[in-house]
Amino acid sequence: MAGRLLLVLAVFLERSTASRRAVARWKLRRNAAVRAAHQRGVPVEVLAAKLGLTPSWIRYVIRDPKKAALEEAA
Repeated sequence: MAGRLLLVLAVFLERSTASRRAVARWKLRRNAAVRAAHQRGVPVEVLAAKLGLTPSWIRYVIRDPKKAALEEAA
């Protein structure tokens, strides 16, 4: 249940970003929510489908969330 709620949070954060600096901050928060949801049992494929991202990108976010956020914001 907690994993699903974190997934909802990640989707919300994905869809509510604005400036470049804000984008980087929101992406970091989204990545943290994605990692937490994954750690609580939500599969990569479900995360990718809900967020509209590829499974390979979700795996990258899980491995290195800070680097992924910076790359995505640029």
